[in-house]
This record gives sequence, structure tokens and C-alpha cells, in this order.
Amino acid sequence: MNLSGTRARLRLAALVALLPLTALTACGSGATYGTTAAGAQAPRTSTDDPVAAVRKVDSVAALLPDDVRTSGRLRVGSAIAAPPGAYYPQGASGTKPAGQDIDIADAVAKVLGVELERQDASFETILPALGSGKYDVGTGNFGVTTERLKTIDFVTYINDGQGFAVRKGNTSLGKKVSELTQLCGLTIGTGAGTTFEKTLAAQKGRCAETGKEPYDVKVFSENGATVTAVQQGRVDVVMSTINGLRHQAAQPASRTEFLGEFHRLDVGFAFRKGSPLTRAFQGAVNELIKNGTYDRILRKWGTTASAIETSRINPPEHTQ
Repeated sequence: MNLSGTRARLRLAALVALLPLTALTACGSGATYGTTAAGAQAPRTSTDDPVAAVRKVDSVAALLPDDVRTSGRLRVGSAIAAPPGAYYPQGASGTKPAGQDIDIADAVAKVLGVELERQDASFETILPALGSGKYDVGTGNFGVTTERLKTIDFVTYINDGQGFAVRKGNTSLGKKVSELTQLCGLTIGTGAGTTFEKTLAAQKGRCAETGKEPYDVKVFSENGATVTAVQQGRVDVVMSTINGLRHQAAQPASRTEFLGEFHRLDVGFAFRKGSPLTRAFQGAVNELIKNGTYDRILRKWGTTASAIETSRINPPEHTQ
């Protein structure tokens, strides 16, 4: 055995495990983790492969349009952001992405007997590109909202939503943010083109209504930049996905604390309005739920608290 080589590989593995936090990520997980934040389930190792045994199901594949069954391919616009949703384990765009969303999409493709042509895209560009026909489907932890349902069709596969986090040791907001007026006078960091940005913009006037200073919103196109901003004190609080913030807080290197759930949202595959693909994707997700693959994927990534019982097409936005 080459001991020096083994030590080098161990040092490399340790560095890789930290990359999603320092190089930037946004909703997924990988590697083996140590401590786990309250409410988060410790993921298994990234070598788990519940997708490997998935096989084509002819009755579900028959729901695909003829042209897709003939070509055997689908173009996917994919926002690769952070654990546990989708991220690059090696911290470089040239490597294969991993995460809960990646596994679910790959498993759906196997049930349908198609290959995914995954194209990296920034989160805020994917939904408009569906309407133009650039992509057949979009992934990126897209929450189902009333506004989006006007132009986008969704097939749900998980229940996530909005939450908050602060730098570790910051007790000014207590243990939970339940009202946006708690944020008045503070600087909030969030992602561009997200439900978080829209929620904050829509509710900003509530501070003035209560006689308080408005909060300031700083928008970042990359999750890593948001994490750095809160670590350095340039933003007071971060608004992002529940699962992403929980995972992030479980990593000691992030130096963040999760401040609880604010608003739950169904999350789904996104399609242009009227897409003929929705029934096939719904059938595939429900097949994965039925055969246990879905549960194994969520256990792998520590997100079983966000499991759904059945996939739905265009459900109404959650009111709470």
C-alpha cells in the first residue's frame, strides 16, 4: 500500500467535502457529513446510487409524445446551485453534477426510457427559455406559485419552500423568522429571479406601515456569494430554500444558523404552458414513489421531511 498516496487522497477528499460551501452551491448535498442542524437528516454518502436499478416502465413511457419516444432525448435547462438539490462535488463545471434534483431527474428519465441532454443555465433564465422552446423541461428547485402558473406548467416532486439563516452566533432575530417585519432595517441576501426576491419586494412596504425602516435586499446570482456575504457581515440574514439552508447550517465551515421555515412551496419540474410532457413526468415520479426509489433518493440526500405522497400537475400555491 502506498501510504503517502493514501494520505494525499484523504486530504483531497477533505477539501472536496468543503467545496460546495466555499466555491458555491445552493440546494443539495454530497460526501459524508458530520454534525446535522436541527430539523435536518444526516445524508448518506455520495456513493449511494438508488438510480442504478431503475428500469424503463413501458406503460409510463407510452405517455410521452411520439416525437420524444422516437428521438429518445429531452433537453433540460438545469440550474446547478448547491447541496442538497444540485451542485458540482468537485467544485468545477466540467464535472458531473450531483444532488437530489439530479437523481430524481435521472430516475424519471430511466422510467421513461429517454436520455437527458442537461444544459447548465442560470436560475433566472430557465423559465423564460421554456417558453421560447430552448428547453423541454427545467430543473432548479422551482417553487410552484400563483404567478408562475400563469405561464408555466409544473409536475411536483418535492415540498420545500422559503427559510432564513444568519451568521452563527447572531441572536438578533431569535430562533425563527415568522414575520417579514422582523427584518425591517436589516440587509437581506437572496438569489436573483427567485420566489424569495419577489416575496421580499412585494412585502417591503409593510415596514413603513408599522413605522419601521425598510429592509434592504441584495441579490446574488450565485449561492456562494450569498454565503460569503453573510459570513463577512455584508448582509444580516439570508433568505433561501429550506433544505438548502438546513444543509448549509449542518456544515461547520458555513458558520450559519437556520432560522426556521417561513413559507412552504411545492417544487416541480417546469414546462412551457400546455406541454405534452407533464402526464409522462407525473407518471414517472409516481412510479418512483411506488417502487421505493423516491424514498431512497431522499434518504440519500437527507430530505425525507420534504417528501410528497403523490406527484401533481399544477397544484395551487400553498397558502401557509
